[in-house]
Amino acid sequence: MLITASASVFAQKSVYLEELTTAEVAAIVKNSPSVVIIPVGGTEQNGPHMAIGKHNTRVKVLAGRIATQLTTQTTTLSAAQKINVIVAPVVSYVPEGNINPPTEHMKWAGTVSISEDAFKSMLLSAARSFKQHGFTDIVILGDSGNYQSLLAQVATAFNKDAKNAPSRMHFIGEYYQASQSTYIAALKAKGLSDAEIGTHAGSADTSLLMAIEPAMVKPDKFAEAAKNGRAGGTLGDPRASSAALGQMGADVVVKMGVLAIQKAILK
Repeated sequence: MLITASASVFAQKSVYLEELTTAEVAAIVKNSPSVVIIPVGGTEQNGPHMAIGKHNTRVKVLAGRIATQLTTQTTTLSAAQKINVIVAPVVSYVPEGNINPPTEHMKWAGTVSISEDAFKSMLLSAARSFKQHGFTDIVILGDSGNYQSLLAQVATAFNKDAKNAPSRMHFIGEYYQASQSTYIAALKAKGLSDAEIGTHAGSADTSLLMAIEPAMVKPDKFAEAAKNGRAGGTLGDPRASSAALGQMGADVVVKMGVLAIQKAILK
């Protein structure tokens, strides 16, 4: 994709679509490449010590940081070239298991689940909306592991439909993988065990939220979460959690997300 330098560098007050006017959004798509990030979260139980909106809060903040860096940093091609990025509203309803009889996270109060077909249809409609408004590139990334393959399917379906050209959709799996690989390795280097790190609501998961929105975490419930384990909705031990540990995860997610999006956009 050939990227030309804009005569005037796009400047905006916010990277979040919801905080912009329609005129401000129209100004964005006049510059190329114009990119919108669709952040996908989830409304699910997170044990007795973390708020249900964990994924939604994390993905909004981290996608915002990614967008800010992409907008303010130059690309690898030329110091004069910029990527103009905004963040769409968070997709907070995702597949979380069967509703009746309940499976997966639906076994705990507060979880909201939709079907895979509804999920993919909603994302495709959103992407087509952004294509209609003139965005050249639509980025989709998700904060939870249970729907990563579905996001990839949506991007593939969008790009196969000739009616969506010349807009392109990019699934950025590196966003999620950063929290499952580099971040985990960093926690292990700090002395945390696999049992502490966990796979859901353990120290890795909890620390990451503490670094972004500590008010959503209840440290006085860590011992209860560790004691009840899977029966209470926790796979891991959150007692070693800290904002400092979580900041390592936030930093690597943003770094790898920025690099992956730059690579995808500049193809």
